[in-house]
Amino acid sequence: MNTSSNPRDILDSMLVLLGFVCEVKAFPTNRGLTLQVYTADKDRLLARSGAVVDDLQLLVNRILQARDKEAPRVQVDVEHWREMQDDSLVQKVRRLAESVRMTGLPIQLEPMNGYERRIVHNAFKEDPDVVSWSPPDDARLKRITLRKRSDGGKASET
Repeated sequence: MNTSSNPRDILDSMLVLLGFVCEVKAFPTNRGLTLQVYTADKDRLLARSGAVVDDLQLLVNRILQARDKEAPRVQVDVEHWREMQDDSLVQKVRRLAESVRMTGLPIQLEPMNGYERRIVHNAFKEDPDVVSWSPPDDARLKRITLRKRSDGGKASET
C-alpha cells in the first residue's frame, strides 16, 4: 500500500487493492476533511446500508492516527450518500423533537452507532428547548433520549 500520509492517497490505494475503479476527491468541510468517492460500482461500496463505507472510514482514520496521533478525523462518503443520510437523520429527529416541545414528554430513539449519535447530539447542541442524552456506557449501539431542556440552554449531553 502507498506509504503516503495523505488521506486521499490512503483511501485511493485501499480502493484499488479492493478492485474498485474510482476517483477520490478531498473536500474541506466545517467538520474536517471529507473524501468523496465517485465510481460506477457505488452499490458495492454502499452495501449493507453503508457498512463498507463505515469500515473504510474506520481504516483510513486508524492508519492516519497510527502515523500521527494528532491527525484530524476524515469522513468517507460515496457520491454524497452519507451527506444525504445525515440530512435525513437530522430532519427525522427534529420532527420528533417537535413532539417533545409540544408535550414535554421524552422520546427514545432507535439504537444508533457513535457516528449517528454524534450527528444527533450536534443537531441539539444549541437548541434552546430540547436536549439529547445517551447513556455513558461502552455499548456500540445506544439509544438517545430527546427531552425537554431544563438547564437553561446548556449543551447536549453525551
